[in-house]
Amino acid sequence: MTIWPTAATAAVRRETHFGNRVVRCYADRPRGADRLLAEAAARAPDAEALVDGDLRLTYGELHRRVDAVAGNLAAAGLERGDRLALYLENRAQAVLAFLAGVRLGAVAVPLGARYRARELAHALALTRPKVLVHEAALAEFLPRDGLPRRRFAVAGDAHGAAPFAALETTATAPAGAPAEDDAVAIMFTSGTTGLPKGAVWTHLGLVHSVLQFERCWRLGPGERTILAAPWSHAIGIGAVIMTMARVAGCVVVQRRFQAAEFLRLAAAEGLTYAALAPAMYHLCVRDPAFAGADLRHWRVGGFGGAPMPEALIAELAAALPGLTLVNAYGATETTAPPVLMPLGHTAAHAGSVGRVVPCGELLVMDEDGREAPPGAPGEIWFRGPTVVPGYWRGEGAESFVGGWWRSGDIGTVDGDGYVRVLDRQKDMLIRGGLKVFSAEVEAALADHPDITECAIVGRPDPVLGERVHAVVVSPAGGPDLAALRAWCAGRLADYKIPESAEVRAEPLPRNASGKVQKNLLRAALDGPGHS
Repeated sequence: MTIWPTAATAAVRRETHFGNRVVRCYADRPRGADRLLAEAAARAPDAEALVDGDLRLTYGELHRRVDAVAGNLAAAGLERGDRLALYLENRAQAVLAFLAGVRLGAVAVPLGARYRARELAHALALTRPKVLVHEAALAEFLPRDGLPRRRFAVAGDAHGAAPFAALETTATAPAGAPAEDDAVAIMFTSGTTGLPKGAVWTHLGLVHSVLQFERCWRLGPGERTILAAPWSHAIGIGAVIMTMARVAGCVVVQRRFQAAEFLRLAAAEGLTYAALAPAMYHLCVRDPAFAGADLRHWRVGGFGGAPMPEALIAELAAALPGLTLVNAYGATETTAPPVLMPLGHTAAHAGSVGRVVPCGELLVMDEDGREAPPGAPGEIWFRGPTVVPGYWRGEGAESFVGGWWRSGDIGTVDGDGYVRVLDRQKDMLIRGGLKVFSAEVEAALADHPDITECAIVGRPDPVLGERVHAVVVSPAGGPDLAALRAWCAGRLADYKIPESAEVRAEPLPRNASGKVQKNLLRAALDGPGHS
């Protein structure tokens, strides 16, 4: 069986980028992410590109609308290299605004619609955007200080913001194109302090991201996918929006994932390709509508962010024999997963996340800083055109060594090149495919006047993978779970808020160096949980 299609391995050469980093690149590629939409519109102007409720746009129409939004953003003062913050739900306007920023050579700052005041204030202060486009309904969460002068509101009115419709009036984007090594987006990922760091995505990285999905998973014209994961995440931008632009496929927008509605859209729109978290597959299979849904066109099902239970893979294979499930493993710092499972290899390599992609390179390094032999565990390092050149404002430079990014994950590579991930970054939780950094939640709880110390650990969950569990030290015997959740509600995204808690009077267990022994806290989690 062929590992990678010929198109995925052809014409790969080494090039120098980001100053002095030598990486493997596709010689035949668009020279900027702005070219993806333009080329699709040129070769398939009448192909359906975007569906959001009653709105249906062809590639010709989408290209014209994006050009108008880009022209109006330029008139509002947005220039190449300026930051464009986007605080939006899954909707057509998010796609239009992001693509318009790409067209101008601006740097998008996608902000998850679940972000709240603390997260927003940090992201805006770090990136200092010139323009902000946001949901009118989310305006209440915007910080009072540090907002850009130009704001545009979507789906309603908001004080101090012009309507998004003002960006859709007739206009033409200025000439000029960004360079490949230019930043295209600042994508937030948690750092060791718990405060999010901004991974700098580039045009080179985003183009190679979509090329690897297209070529490794054999995607082509006529693909139809559903934007069910948040558009602002790596999956939404890389695996869905921009990959469909590359192949002139169609993106069907789902505002927020619900299994029954996903299945309805999949049947009505002829879904062929999807990129989802394992929890989403689980919820679809358990939904009463699954058995009767017409999913005969669904060919490729990508998943990542958490392990997919083997029983669920088998169940999906039995119910949908035409569907090929394939894993993807990576991080925000790699733009797209540098490890993909080749089509048809999932069943034979249970427990593996796949193989390194043709333009990627992977090392497993032992504790002494030497490459581990095949099958031996060590820290996984990545290099390639999709690995970010660094973090915004130069944070986290210690994560990059000689052009390699140190993932912090422990894994192995066998003699045939298949990668296994044995452990995650020590304190990272993954809830339904979404990463939750414990230090960030702990920082929010630590501000509570009745809490002297706290720790966040993951409680295993068969559907979501993990749920957020808090261990709180409060000599006064409070607050209870309801009070903790209410305290966090205005400070954290909803998926980061503790779902169970233990309130105790005795101090947290610590080792000789004073570090909390979270392994003991995890070991104590047996049973359905604390209230």
